[in-house]
Amino acid sequence: MTKRNLFLVLFAGLAPFSMPAAMAADVASNYYAPQESSAGYDWSGTYAGAHGGITKDGFPNPFSDKTGWQIGAQTGINFQSGMFVYGGELEGSYSNGATYNIGNGAKLERNWDAAAKVRAGVALDRTLVYGTAGYGVTKFDPKRNVTSGDNWEGGLLLGAGVEQALGEKLSAKAEYNHVDYGKVTSTVAGVGRSSKELSSQTLKLGVNYRF
Repeated sequence: MTKRNLFLVLFAGLAPFSMPAAMAADVASNYYAPQESSAGYDWSGTYAGAHGGITKDGFPNPFSDKTGWQIGAQTGINFQSGMFVYGGELEGSYSNGATYNIGNGAKLERNWDAAAKVRAGVALDRTLVYGTAGYGVTKFDPKRNVTSGDNWEGGLLLGAGVEQALGEKLSAKAEYNHVDYGKVTSTVAGVGRSSKELSSQTLKLGVNYRF
C-alpha cells in the first residue's frame, strides 16, 4: 500500500470521531456566547412617586380662573401576567384654586384630595396603557357667604393613563381622573341651603420608582 493510500484510509477512519468533537465545540461556543433576552419590561412590584397637574369641575382649562393646580404623591403595587398588568394604588394631593359656584354668589374650593383605586392595563414592553377605578374624597372649604363649614365629600373615581419606563426602576406617567361627588349641600348666608351636583376632572403628570 502506498503512503497516499495509507493517509486516505487513516483519514476515513478518523472522520467519524472528529465530527462529534467539532459539533460539541460549536455547541459549547454557542452556549457561552451572549444571549439576547426575549423577555419584555417587568412592571411587577411595589412603587412610590409624585405627581402634579391641573384640576377643575369641568375639563381642566389652564386659562380658566376656576382651574386649580394639584400636587401630591402615590404608592402602589403591580402584578403582571404576560402582557396584562393589574394592581392597586393609594394617592393623596393638595389642590388650590379649583372653585365651584353653588349659587347666590356662594363658592366652594377644593383643597385636599385622596383616592384608593385599582389599575389594570396592557403592557407593550416599556409602555403601559391602563384604566383605573376606585373611590375619591375631597375637602371643600367654604368661600364668600357659605357658612356651613368644611365638608368632606366622596364618590366614584374613573380614569385612564399611560406610563412609560425610563429605566429599570424609573417611569413617567400621564393620567386623567374624574370623580363624581354627587349632591353637595351647603348653607348660604346662614339661612338658605344649596344642593348641587359636583365633580372634578384632573389631568396630571407623575413619576414612579419601583422597588
